[in-house]
Order: sequence, then C-alpha cells, then structure tokens
Amino acid sequence: MPQVNVTINGKVYRMACDDGQEAHLEGLAERLNVTIDRLRQSFGEIGDQRLTVMAALTLGDELSEAYRRIRRLEAELAGVNETKAAVIARYEEAQAGFARAVDHVAMRLEGFADRLAADRD
Repeated sequence: MPQVNVTINGKVYRMACDDGQEAHLEGLAERLNVTIDRLRQSFGEIGDQRLTVMAALTLGDELSEAYRRIRRLEAELAGVNETKAAVIARYEEAQAGFARAVDHVAMRLEGFADRLAADRD
C-alpha cells in the first residue's frame, strides 16, 4: 500500500492510500491546507486545532451544498427523462398514424387502379 507525505497547516503527515490514489490524496490535503490558510487570513491566529476544525466544517458545508445540487439535478434529469419518454411515445403514435394513413391511401389508389383497369377491358 503506497504512502504519501502531505503537508497540512505546516505539519507533515504520512498517509497510506490505495494504489493510484496518491495524487488524489495529495490534492485533498492541498485543498484542506488552502482552506486553513484562507481562514487564517480571515480570522488570524486562533489556534491550529480551531483552524483545522473550521476548515473541516467549511469543506463539509461545501460537500453538503454539492449533495443538494446533485439531488436537484437528479430531479431535473428525471423530469427530462419523463419528457423524453412522452415525446418518444407521441412520435411513435404519430408514426403509426402516418403509416396507417399511407396504407389507407395505398389501398384507395389500388382500388382506383383496379377500376381503371376494369374500365379499359
């Protein structure tokens, strides 16, 4: 199992991760570190532990908002899929109606052709 060294709030942590996840873990640590730095700029030196907790809550809030957006988008997608299914059903009905009309016209034309042929004889 690979291990990665990440720096968060000036401290180096050795973390284990799954194969191929090293860059992802480093990116997560960097995002946490950036959030801590941003909070430090806003609130000053209020203690490492407090900054870390505030950063975790900030990231948790962003994740919660992302979940809400995902649920809203899933609901919108469900609506789009329902509309798509209704449009396909209407298209298929129209296509079947058109095919029936073409068959009806073809039968009438054949009838006319048969009568014309009979009149010539």
